[in-house]
Amino acid sequence: MSRVQGNWERLVRATLQREQLRNAGQGHERISSGIAGAVPPSLVKSTNIDEILHAADEIQSEDPHVARIMCEQAYSMAQNLDPNSDGRGVLQFKTGLMSVIKQKFAKRDGAQIDRNHDIEHLWEFYQRYKRRHRVDDIQREEQSFLESGTLSANLGELQRRSLEMKKVMATLRAIVEVMKSLSKDADPDGVGRLIIEELRRIKRSDATLSAELTPYNIVPLEALSLTNAIRFFPEVKGAISAIRYAEQFPRLPADFEIFGQREADMFDLLECVFGFQRDNIRNQRENVVLTIANAQTRLGIPAEADPKIDEKAINEVFSKVLGNYIKWCKYLRIRLVWNSIDAINRDRKLFLISLYFLIWGEAANVRFLPECICYIFHHMAKELDAILDHGEANLAASCITERGSVSFLEQIICPIYKTMKAEAARNNNGKAAHSEWRNYDDFNEYFWSSVCFELKWPMRRESPFFLEPKGRKRTGKSTFVEHRTFLHLYRSFHRLWIFLVLMFQGLTIIAFKNGHINLDTFKMVLSVGPSFAIMNFIESCLDVLLMFGAYTTARGMAISRLVIRFFWCGLSSVFVTYIYVKVLQEKNNGNSNNSFYFRIYILVVGVYAALRLAFAFLLKVPACHALSEMSDQSFFQFFKWIYQERYYVGRGLFERMSDYFRYVLFWLVIFTCKFTFAYFLQIKPLVNPTNIIVALPSLSYSWHDLVSKNNKNAFTVASLWAPVVAIYIMDIHIWYTVLSAIVGGVKGARARLGEIRSIEMVHKRFESFPEAFAKNLVSPQTKRIPFDRQSPQVSQDMNKTYAALFSPFWNEIIKSLREEDYISNREMDLLCIPSNTGSLRLVQWPLFLLSSKILLAVDLALDCKDTQADLWNRICRDEYMAYAVQECYYSIDKILHSLVDGEGRLWVERIYREINDSIQEGSLVITLNLQKIPMVVSRFTALTGLLMRDGTPERERGAAKAVYDLYEVVTHELLSSDLREQLDTWNILARARSEGRLFSRIAWPKDPEIVEQVKRLHLLLTVKDSAANVPKNLEARRRLEFFTNSLFMDMPPAKPVSEMLPFSVFTPYYSETVLYSSRDLREENEDGISILFYLQKIFPDEWENFLDRIGRNEQTRDVELDDSLELRFWASYRGQTLARTVRGMMYYRRALMLQSYLERRSLGVGDYSQMEFLPTAKGFELSRESRAQADLKFTYVVSCQIYGQQKQRKVPQAADIALLLQRNEALRVAFIHEEESSAAEKEKEFYSKLVKADIHGKDQEIFSIKLPGDPKLGEGKPENQNHAIIFTRGEAVQTIDMNQDNYLEEAMKVRNLLEEFCGNHGIRPPTILGVREHVFTGSVSSLAWFMSNQETSFVTLGQRVLASPLKVRMHYGHPDVFDRIFHITRGGISKASRVINISEDIYAGFNSTLRQGNITHHEYIQVGKGRDVGLNQIALFEGKVAGGNGEQVLSRDIYRIGQLFDFFRMLSFFFTTVGYYVCTMMTVLTVYIFLYGRVYLAFSGLDESISKRAKMSGNTALDAALNAQFLVQIGIFTAVPMIMGFILEMGLLKAVFSFITMQLQLCSVFFTFSLGTRTHYFGRTILHGGAKYRATGRGFVVRHIKFAENYRLYSRSHFVKALEVALLLIVYIAYGYTDGGAVSFVLLTISSWFLVISWLFAPYIFNPSGFEWQKTVEDFDDWISWLLYKGGVGVKGENSWESWWDEEQMHIQTLRGRILETILSLRFLMFQYGIVYKLHITGKDTSLALYGFSWAVLIGIVMIFKVFAYSPKRSTHFHLMMRFIQGVTSLGLVAALTLIIVFTNLSIADLFASLLAFIPTGWAILCLGITWKKVVKSLGLWESVREFARMYDAGMGMLIFAPIAVLSWFPFISTFQSRLLFNQAFSRGLEISIILAGNKANVET
Repeated sequence: MSRVQGNWERLVRATLQREQLRNAGQGHERISSGIAGAVPPSLVKSTNIDEILHAADEIQSEDPHVARIMCEQAYSMAQNLDPNSDGRGVLQFKTGLMSVIKQKFAKRDGAQIDRNHDIEHLWEFYQRYKRRHRVDDIQREEQSFLESGTLSANLGELQRRSLEMKKVMATLRAIVEVMKSLSKDADPDGVGRLIIEELRRIKRSDATLSAELTPYNIVPLEALSLTNAIRFFPEVKGAISAIRYAEQFPRLPADFEIFGQREADMFDLLECVFGFQRDNIRNQRENVVLTIANAQTRLGIPAEADPKIDEKAINEVFSKVLGNYIKWCKYLRIRLVWNSIDAINRDRKLFLISLYFLIWGEAANVRFLPECICYIFHHMAKELDAILDHGEANLAASCITERGSVSFLEQIICPIYKTMKAEAARNNNGKAAHSEWRNYDDFNEYFWSSVCFELKWPMRRESPFFLEPKGRKRTGKSTFVEHRTFLHLYRSFHRLWIFLVLMFQGLTIIAFKNGHINLDTFKMVLSVGPSFAIMNFIESCLDVLLMFGAYTTARGMAISRLVIRFFWCGLSSVFVTYIYVKVLQEKNNGNSNNSFYFRIYILVVGVYAALRLAFAFLLKVPACHALSEMSDQSFFQFFKWIYQERYYVGRGLFERMSDYFRYVLFWLVIFTCKFTFAYFLQIKPLVNPTNIIVALPSLSYSWHDLVSKNNKNAFTVASLWAPVVAIYIMDIHIWYTVLSAIVGGVKGARARLGEIRSIEMVHKRFESFPEAFAKNLVSPQTKRIPFDRQSPQVSQDMNKTYAALFSPFWNEIIKSLREEDYISNREMDLLCIPSNTGSLRLVQWPLFLLSSKILLAVDLALDCKDTQADLWNRICRDEYMAYAVQECYYSIDKILHSLVDGEGRLWVERIYREINDSIQEGSLVITLNLQKIPMVVSRFTALTGLLMRDGTPERERGAAKAVYDLYEVVTHELLSSDLREQLDTWNILARARSEGRLFSRIAWPKDPEIVEQVKRLHLLLTVKDSAANVPKNLEARRRLEFFTNSLFMDMPPAKPVSEMLPFSVFTPYYSETVLYSSRDLREENEDGISILFYLQKIFPDEWENFLDRIGRNEQTRDVELDDSLELRFWASYRGQTLARTVRGMMYYRRALMLQSYLERRSLGVGDYSQMEFLPTAKGFELSRESRAQADLKFTYVVSCQIYGQQKQRKVPQAADIALLLQRNEALRVAFIHEEESSAAEKEKEFYSKLVKADIHGKDQEIFSIKLPGDPKLGEGKPENQNHAIIFTRGEAVQTIDMNQDNYLEEAMKVRNLLEEFCGNHGIRPPTILGVREHVFTGSVSSLAWFMSNQETSFVTLGQRVLASPLKVRMHYGHPDVFDRIFHITRGGISKASRVINISEDIYAGFNSTLRQGNITHHEYIQVGKGRDVGLNQIALFEGKVAGGNGEQVLSRDIYRIGQLFDFFRMLSFFFTTVGYYVCTMMTVLTVYIFLYGRVYLAFSGLDESISKRAKMSGNTALDAALNAQFLVQIGIFTAVPMIMGFILEMGLLKAVFSFITMQLQLCSVFFTFSLGTRTHYFGRTILHGGAKYRATGRGFVVRHIKFAENYRLYSRSHFVKALEVALLLIVYIAYGYTDGGAVSFVLLTISSWFLVISWLFAPYIFNPSGFEWQKTVEDFDDWISWLLYKGGVGVKGENSWESWWDEEQMHIQTLRGRILETILSLRFLMFQYGIVYKLHITGKDTSLALYGFSWAVLIGIVMIFKVFAYSPKRSTHFHLMMRFIQGVTSLGLVAALTLIIVFTNLSIADLFASLLAFIPTGWAILCLGITWKKVVKSLGLWESVREFARMYDAGMGMLIFAPIAVLSWFPFISTFQSRLLFNQAFSRGLEISIILAGNKANVET
């Protein structure tokens, strides 16, 4: 044990030394926490040991004895709390603390420490410490301030010392606590009495010690704080007053403790009677106070001394918070808790608001059940009503525990949670069928019917709702069952499919009637009636079938509706079909007079159609919807119920008529184009060939035909029509894409997007920016700022006013660009705009507009041969040259006036008077010798160069000489001879000159305005190069261009910060990179490339600016920056890290502080300060009022789910998150904390915690709310969001992912964006505001560029059209802004059920829409977004999204929207969500359908005979179908919106150039490859499930991916399918017939060959160094090793083929899935069946026995393979026997083959054909073996199946690898590939070749 202790002491010693070194180093490192940072959580929870140790650290240098006393006291406290050291880490902490005491405080001579006078020493130090830090004075100032409510004289000083004061208070509190503990043993007549008196005084009056250190989030409600001014705003005071406890409220129990230094309020009563947790009470108290205060500011800030909240504000909050509850009661037709809103007083309203928030705040996972919360609230509100009517605060019966106490969590939430947890356990980690268990939606929908009231109150535990699943018995779904089947697509969108089928049927009938419209044709077209009825019946059958699993628990009305619809649709389809058959019989009889059935049919169909149309109009058309709602007729309501099921959600899904007409017109245009194309180019050209084929006599088949006899060649007709039908189904998406691109482009142009798209345009239009900025982004309060109005020109005055308003904001933007290292110091000087608040009489523009203009003007003057007017006209052609000349003229006047006095000033005034007179007379060219102007400029430049430096006597003399030189040049060179003589003979001047007084003394510039003008004038005169390339950085240009362009776009005017809508930003985080460590930056990959080296090469200008900013030069070696925190941040800000996201989001606070500072709102009053001041941003970040105002309006919460575990494990991410907390005082981190329960069962307890950084830089816990259990029951990300959303504030919340960024200039527009919630955007106010994204990862490689363009076109043009006119924009992820209260009262901002909600974000949009929300899109503001940049990352991402869409197909949200939207809006919704993936899949299926049809014709031998007779080859319809398919396949229609976006925002020429560049970089290969990715994952998810979150990684991907890794990822999704298509094409080549020969074949199959090549080789084409020979050799070795490595337990798929192969089969889980896989696998048997009859050896024989014999041959081949592959493990004799058998078999095989060749017609071609036959058959057998794995294992054949599979994978790998190896031989291929991949980087002049080749050479040199 002594050895262990010794080791621990050495470790502690080393740690202390390292901390001393760190503290002696750079100041920006994290504050050292010493041993205080190692206090175990179990000790921190119940003691202040950590604070005592922090205080000891603080005072160690001042008084080591006191520090030793405090450390020893901390040790004693730890020992008393945990004497046996049972807690985690307690033993190590005690040992370490004792070692610290020995190391730091033991006497050097080894003498014994005297502890007898410790208490006296501590008391003396306490007194000294208080005196030195003026604690008593501060307390008196605070008391005075609290009593008066006004600012004290020393408040500014107090504000500046806020951090120091907090540290002092923390130290004092720790000392007091130690004194209190030690005072028990002190002399009661001596120091003990003094300590006791001091403790009593502190308890009575010392608010400071606790107030400044009491943890709080935003508002210090428990204790007043001088350093946080937020409590002194009138609206906050009024809100606190509104919830204060009143006399009429029930009396609280005498033993009830009020937490903190505050008065009792409503929340105390709710805590007392319902047992809500203390921290939940604290959290929601702050939430309610802020909500009410902010609602009040929208109405007006209270101005009275005792502020009161307006009744309207409370009513507004009441209506919003309880809006869903009110709708729920109305839907269930139950009475509200209150009779009417006017019948209850404001106190009751506040009680109900508070109660709802408290229920929601403690509901944990139940928050996903909004109607369950309504149910709980309904009953608890009734209990509260009864309590409020009594005099005493009685405990609520529903929350009383067995112990007699009250606990809301234990009694209400825990039972519901346990039931949900039991159901979630049945999902088998997401692998079980959705129909097997109840998800969140099922639980919530239980409360959609009045049956929920059977739960009673308190809730009955024996209710079916609480029934937990037992064994395999289901508990039953609610109203919907998510069966895994493609049939959901038909069921959810049956109206679309019915419409397409009926239109196809009608057009086909007309085409077959040769376009003649007559009665006969009309009767045939009427066949759509039975088709419609039958398809409706199919839909009703699906309703019945897919509800299986919910019949026992679903509502009786829902079941009744299903049954009624089933019988109604069934009978109507039979009846309509029967009558139509009779109509056909009448028609065929030729009796035109007898049309009885025809009339009956017309009547029936007419009435039915009229009824359907009537209900459609009443329920779907906006103008008629109100009528259907008002009708109470039971007859009408019955049919309405039959027509459309009634849910709690989905009611009122209609838009206003103008919006309705817009999207109807949109779709009518599409239909016109689509059906015109379909009729003339798809259907009509097929009519004649079809008629000929049907009329052909019996044809001879070249195989044994089983199904094609006597059916009029139906299969031939089907193979002809099938690809055309497939394209008919999906080409509507093509037309949608084209039209949406056109509409989106027009709307973008109308919105003025792309008006400023170059830095040259920024230069030209800069003059108009200030006015546009003032109009849109400056609040009325800021516009009231007074200015110097000396100028007589009103317009010039206004321009100067606008420029003065604009300058602080613009300069702060430029400053932020410099801080981010996008611009250099020189560029910052050129870009900044002067304040324009001085006495200069014109607008001063930034120098980058005026640079070199003076020199150009001088050149014009030198060349001037004309009059003054001509010269001025020439100068005015460049308006900024005119500004420069004017500014230079007036600035020289002002500077000279400030420098000289006496005679010198008289000379200056005389010169300017003469020149002004000359200008007025137009004789300037006569008065001045313009040829001498360069001399004047040089003299004045010399003067300003001196004046820019600090003043010294020597420099003052130099300046005086420079002024005198200027005087000489002006007087004797510049002026005309007449003026020169006048000045020379001027007595005053002559006397001063002769006496040497002229310009002898210079007043060195000290006025900031003059100093600024000197510096600016010097730059004006000296900057010679043009500023056309300022700024140089492309990102800086893009940001400035977008920001300035947005100033001219339509946006709501900005409200003052105090009146704006408050909002939060919310970022979920798991374990991604927070901040790159020094090791991360230095660590090299296999090519010798480190992240730092990569970034230096990619961002060379930014690296140079960074070195300049930190004071290093370009020669600085990386080693010198190893421990630089700034370097880590610089690199992290260029990656997709949390640090980058946090910095970006904190720009919101910085922008609000700046805006609030310039509005000058005074503290404690409602009005704005009217005092005159200059609109400068200087010091705004230190303003107490501005910080408080920003905190009142903005909150940022990062939900770091496992931060608690990361801290315990001490992983780097935890330290980095803590560092972010220290650097951002407004940042809050929420996380889930786990700890062992104290109960006997040792279960874990879970807490939702919120922390911030305290004064020591350590995490300070603000709130800790206990959860009912592990919160992760569903998907991780939404559960992470859900636990932390209770800590957000405000009326809006912006969801931001951790790979996003923000910019200061965009943050300035957030006030405008939030005002959109109050704008007119349709029949309902917005509930989600869509925001534009900029993808900042597009410049890395061509793939990143493709992905960036694709994403950008969707988030701009695509979503623009979805929002308007289509009105179907959903929530597609981040960074949308949610109406926070709307969504938190309706289930949250995402859904969390396992697997079904894998794409959790989009369900927020579905939920918002179904609950009558409105989603808009706004493009005048943007947020940065990182995207995947490598092909593998992109594929994983697209696989995740496609899998998520596959799950969406099964969801109830999709079903309800598909059913409840009107027809046209449903079309928009379908084709922009799951329909996009359906059409993608149809694009691929078209290739299969076409090729399998052609192969069928080739095998059967019909293609040649039919082609010759029917002349059907190359017909127009097939060409049109295949061309459409090919264009979709290669991404042309994906690129259409991109091109339109390019044209809009870049210009036509740049758009064309970009499109051509994309094509040259093989974007079509990439899009074709992505097509396969989406198809595979979408289809497989619907068939088998398996959708999951796929971590793509967000690093810098410019590394070579190994061949084996690519093979593993793409083998089943792309390679197998590509080889199947290739096999089909080869068979078609070999056996097919094309009338046009090779050319016709190529034209027909070019898209298929392109698909094969793209799917096989895209992963290697887009793989860096994919064709480098050395890497190819290494890849081959790695692949062979992987292929042959045996699997086993614990071996991952990336290491072994066998493990990977087993993982690839995991998705086949269910019997249904096995049956479907079996059916799909049987298609491969077609090859053998067809080829057998085509062999030369078989001749003309078509008997079935021949096919049977081929199977015998196949079995023989397999047996021979087994003989040769068998490796015996028995005795040597058996081994010899096997070798003998193998030898005999070899001889027999050779002999048999020789005999067959000699005596039969077997040819070499037959051998190759046999390979084509048997390879697919073998693959089919493999697929079947894998599908029926258990059966195969039971037969003992599994090992054989595995070996055959290994052989197939080896063969496929070799086929793919061979071309790569061949191409790798040629070095130029690798160079070409690098150019292809990194053209974007090459265009920026980057050395990508260096990056790819590696950094080894650089390191060696």
